[in-house]
Amino acid sequence: MPKRALNICMVSDFFYPSMGGVESHLYNNSQCLMQRGHKVVIVTHAYGNRQGVRYLVGGLKVYYMPAVIVYSNASLPTFFGTFPIFRQIFIREQIDIVHGHQAFSTFCHEAILHARSLGLKTVFTDHSLLGFADASGILLNKLLKFTLSDVHHAICVSHTSKENTVLRAALDPQQVSVIPNAIIAEQFEPDPGARDPNWITIVVLSRLVYRKGIDLLVVAVPRICQLHPRVRFVIGGDGPKRIDLEQMRERFMLQDRVELLGSVKAADVRSVLVRGDIFLNTSLTEAFCIAIVEAASCGLLVVSTKVGGIPEVLPRYMVTFAFPGEDAVVEALSQAIARVDDRPNHPELSPQRFHSQVKKMYSWHNVAERTERVYSQIIDIEEPPLIERFRRYYGCGLVAGKIFCLIAAIDFLIGAVLAWLWPKEQIELAQPFASEKYQRTINQNRLRHHHQ
Repeated sequence: MPKRALNICMVSDFFYPSMGGVESHLYNNSQCLMQRGHKVVIVTHAYGNRQGVRYLVGGLKVYYMPAVIVYSNASLPTFFGTFPIFRQIFIREQIDIVHGHQAFSTFCHEAILHARSLGLKTVFTDHSLLGFADASGILLNKLLKFTLSDVHHAICVSHTSKENTVLRAALDPQQVSVIPNAIIAEQFEPDPGARDPNWITIVVLSRLVYRKGIDLLVVAVPRICQLHPRVRFVIGGDGPKRIDLEQMRERFMLQDRVELLGSVKAADVRSVLVRGDIFLNTSLTEAFCIAIVEAASCGLLVVSTKVGGIPEVLPRYMVTFAFPGEDAVVEALSQAIARVDDRPNHPELSPQRFHSQVKKMYSWHNVAERTERVYSQIIDIEEPPLIERFRRYYGCGLVAGKIFCLIAAIDFLIGAVLAWLWPKEQIELAQPFASEKYQRTINQNRLRHHHQ
């Protein structure tokens, strides 16, 4: 148990009901931190009718704030417009640490800025890799430099991601920790009986977008089907590239060998994975890739492009790598198909062995424990004077530094005005969640259900 129970606010634009690695990380890490005695609340934007305050399993409290969505679930930047509501939440929940997730999240950057104006401790977790040459990368890198100039600690999900973030934000590497993603291995048990013995099934589960290498998939599928008559594909996921897959299937008349499932719910991921022999990931950039861990846990041999932090994730006997090119992906898949054909003669490729190895390697309880260590390092750091914060922002660039100083100064003044309009003492504190009563009720319901 922790030496000191903390009140933590996780902030990101990306959370349930949306699905993805960031959403999974937020939910599972928060649940494990709560089990370790901390209080955790999550702040995200509203998703359709899911607005206001909601409680999830275990008493995890989520604030679904109103926001205008501009692209891929990211909210419209307002700079200072979210300050009043963030301040209310931080004070109501008596927050000690504000932990922002994902460089693409507007809420994350704004929450960290406002938290620093209120003198709160801040942590940032980067789940992505970005380049240095394209316009979007340059703009996001400058924004990241602004946010991380005044953050107490940064976390990355792989060593490659750490190198990328340190370079992008010009950070001291000692200020950045590597804490990987994880899975709940019990939810991804192998089921050899679910496979069709007449086929070698290749499973793809991904958002169907350019970054996930769907263009590579479109050209590789017909070539593999031509080379290997016993191979079929099961592709789950949705996105703008789905139309390309449908056109490919029609053009090569592969309706009986390429199954497009569309969007797959989180609860159904395992049932799709266990149908397969091989899992294919064609990402063009990836900081970690939680999908290949889930696939390996279900006993699938993995074929993946060798990009980003992916080579750090699994042992070599579980994965065959390919450079992100058409010929390389086809060759790697052919090698994997040959290994699957010969699997009975290779006990190291046993699905149950894959599962037990992954279970030992990745645990959300371990992730929470390591995150807790980061919190304990920063919680008692003395707050620097305002002039020191300005000095950090000023070092962000000849022009950008002055703009960042101006933004920080305005935010600090808005904080002072809000403190005058709504004094801290007049804000009603949130009642603590009755976790013991909740757990007692859950146990009683389980017993009642068992007896019935």
